[in-house]
Amino acid sequence: MTDMWVNETLYPFWGQRFGVTRELARTKSDFQDIAIFESEFHGRVMMLDGIVQITEGDEFVYQEMLTHVPLLAHGAARSVLIIGAGDGGVLRRVLMHKGVERAVMVEIDGEVIRLAKEFLPKIAGEAWDDPRAEVIVGDGIDYVKKAPDASFDVIIVDSTDPIGVGEVLFTDDFYANCARILTARGLVVNQCGVPFMQADELRETSARRRKFFPHVTAYVAAVPTYVGGFMTLGWAGKDPELTRLPAATIRARAEAAGILGTTEYWSPEMHAASFVLPPYIAKHLPG
Repeated sequence: MTDMWVNETLYPFWGQRFGVTRELARTKSDFQDIAIFESEFHGRVMMLDGIVQITEGDEFVYQEMLTHVPLLAHGAARSVLIIGAGDGGVLRRVLMHKGVERAVMVEIDGEVIRLAKEFLPKIAGEAWDDPRAEVIVGDGIDYVKKAPDASFDVIIVDSTDPIGVGEVLFTDDFYANCARILTARGLVVNQCGVPFMQADELRETSARRRKFFPHVTAYVAAVPTYVGGFMTLGWAGKDPELTRLPAATIRARAEAAGILGTTEYWSPEMHAASFVLPPYIAKHLPG
């Protein structure tokens, strides 16, 4: 981190940099390079292999939309599987839902969890100690292969891009097992990149999921540190009606779940509107 700046290396032709006030951690785990630093504007930032994963400043956008949208669309999710999300932010938001009885989180890199607990404690809050949470340091691919049929209502995949350690979470085998272990109205969501810059990621992942799920689409969230415009969150489900619910229905469910008034980006109206995609994104989805 030279001259108090750190540069993101996601794209060779375009990037962003952060003013750094203090380096908090830098290590190489068995899977990736991990760095956490204090920035001048975004609060604390975690990078994996030189790519921004989360900042304290805008994590709420990504985490709220990745969690509240599928859980409230389902409406009766009791058992939730989280793959990745080692910072604990998704786990915290899943556990905000009163109806959730079990949240299993499988993160392959234990160092991410350890460093997040030490240096990013605000993101997970008290989620690590919630009795409904089961945190496993292990391979998500292996977990879904061995999980019983119809054992989860919602699967949330918060992975890196489909390169390196995250690549196996975008394969046919993975999605086939997700479909198998989901209940009758079950669904899986995962980040599919910023389509202005990573259109192939959305297009290829959506086509792959379409082999195993009758309803495949995406919804969007504007996360400032994921440069390039909208971030797409891929959706693969068994019931197409879950993405067509009016804001009034979502509001009633959010109130019953206990999350209404707790969010900074998600709202019933944003929830409903997020499935309305601009043509440059919609064209990459299966017809």
